[in-house]
Amino acid sequence: MVDPDLKKKREIVFSKFPPGQVPEAAYDLYKLETVEVDQKLDKRAVEVAYELTDHTLRELDEHLVDKGFHLDNTLMTKLTRALIYYVEETQLHNIGAPEKRLKRSEQEGYVHAWEQRPHGDHDDTPPEWREYK
Repeated sequence: MVDPDLKKKREIVFSKFPPGQVPEAAYDLYKLETVEVDQKLDKRAVEVAYELTDHTLRELDEHLVDKGFHLDNTLMTKLTRALIYYVEETQLHNIGAPEKRLKRSEQEGYVHAWEQRPHGDHDDTPPEWREYK
């Protein structure tokens, strides 16, 4: 039985420009497993329903932004979004859900940064000086 506290119903609001994002975004989200989608054209929004153990609003928002959609960035929407992100992360932490892995692109960024940083085996001494006897 699914815990009713883990079933979430949220609205993702899009910016005015470019127009026509709602149907495309709804179709894109519809392709994801375990996400129910409903278009709210009058509000420039997509209503999504999901289980918190499967998805988070942050994950869905980032998915859309990665696909090139423009979310509404008014102050009220940003504050609401940040509060929902925090509440969902806290709820997942409290139920002991495992942390979701970073997206591959984020992980590669950390690897690239680590490679650029001098560490353990790095020696700036020119090879001819190391061989000097």
